[in-house]
Amino acid sequence: MSVANIGHWVNGQVAAGSAGRSQSVFNPATGAVTGQVALASSAEVANAVASAQAAFPAWADAPPLKRARVMFKFLELLNQHKDDLARMITAEHGKVFTDAQGEVTRGIEIVEFATGIPQLLKGDYTEQVGTGIDNWTMRQPLGVVAGITPFNFPVMVPMWMFPLAIASGNCFILKPSPIDPSPSLFMAELLKKAGLPDGVFNVVQGDKEAVDALLVHPDVKAVSFVGSTPIANYIYETGAHHGKRVQALGGAKNHMIVMPDADMEQVVDALIGSAFGSAGERCMAISVAVLVGDVGERIMPALIERTKALKIKNGTNLDAEMGPIVTKIAQDRITGYIAAGEKEGAKLLVDGRSFKSNEAGCTEGFWLGGTLFDHVQPEHKIYKEEIFGPVLSCVRVKDFATAVDLVNAHEFANGVSCFTRDGGVAREFARRIQVGMVGVNVPIPVPMAWHGFGGWKRSLFGDMHAYGEEGVRFYTRQKSVMQRWPDSIGKGAEFTMPTSK
Repeated sequence: MSVANIGHWVNGQVAAGSAGRSQSVFNPATGAVTGQVALASSAEVANAVASAQAAFPAWADAPPLKRARVMFKFLELLNQHKDDLARMITAEHGKVFTDAQGEVTRGIEIVEFATGIPQLLKGDYTEQVGTGIDNWTMRQPLGVVAGITPFNFPVMVPMWMFPLAIASGNCFILKPSPIDPSPSLFMAELLKKAGLPDGVFNVVQGDKEAVDALLVHPDVKAVSFVGSTPIANYIYETGAHHGKRVQALGGAKNHMIVMPDADMEQVVDALIGSAFGSAGERCMAISVAVLVGDVGERIMPALIERTKALKIKNGTNLDAEMGPIVTKIAQDRITGYIAAGEKEGAKLLVDGRSFKSNEAGCTEGFWLGGTLFDHVQPEHKIYKEEIFGPVLSCVRVKDFATAVDLVNAHEFANGVSCFTRDGGVAREFARRIQVGMVGVNVPIPVPMAWHGFGGWKRSLFGDMHAYGEEGVRFYTRQKSVMQRWPDSIGKGAEFTMPTSK
């Protein structure tokens, strides 16, 4: 098998890495090395920033409608090539092809939203705020902005950022995960075909050196990040220290409260799909089931059976329900959490460590089966920390109030769900829960493109959520203009602030 050399995208063309550092890219299903991705030096990052800075004045001056037309063409190309992008995701991340198609679709929806940028950038106008004085506001782009994105959504998460940033008049630098870097270059090619001027969108592959270079570069005005909480905290503090606007989305420990009146068949379906879809490598995966009253006894046999029956295959198989773990390092980390759960006394009902693939060519892949724990306690490591793998922990509580208190006490507050038939419980749940994204009988409550994505507490560092109108505000700044004309100005110096008199 040939090994691809994966470089950067700077000023409208592929740029081979010149720093002399690279990292292997794997097919997680087979364990084979499929590429070598360049890791940028700070000098290479600076070159990309310079390219973006040079392109910014003309792009910012382009009418919003012209920028929207580029997004429309990009949207058309994405729809033509969405399966190509999905195949790239499966090849380097490992998620099943149908899930990868869903990821691309959710990214496309953000681009659809971004095509409305002329409306989204409209300001406010007030006539005669004072005698002869009119006042209006406008939103203008920041300049060069950057996105640092994770391995688990190599298409969707970058699209949370760059379509709105670019449509708003900024120039964008994407630093994707080096684990699955190929989709970033393909999207860059499609943007160029859509008519985006060179330098407006750039890609720098890399590791911490590239990240740090973006965080300290004076011409980078804003940084958006999605990843783990410790890194999100670092990104936020470092970027803010260097005067940047920062939006850093961190980790999660998403709970699903199951009330005794819920439809138990629907609950089992929801838990299996949300806990084990994409091998649990989602920041919105349900990793804790909070079973109220007698729910545990009623659903546990079915949960055990369904967890054992998961169709775990190479993601290229259309009937696969779960693929491999993204890397050997991640596989080892997850198995370490399973061992810790056993040691601390949680009841291990299904042990995914025993799963071995017997597919042709897949015996060396990074495989792990679905894992199910019961009687997990709040002090257990597998409850407190984000595992980011196919491990579902079940916690039993006596009533709804205890369940809400349990969720609200956790340091992470990204997503949460409650399954119930009771409208009063649903309303109280939505009001009282201290979490950024809430689902009622919806296991993975990821908001649509026009609503915005973001958690609370240590799941988000910064003031604004991703995409939606919050995204437009993040990538622009407001300017207020007060104006009057000479024939409305009286004689004499004015020593007071303008008023409505």
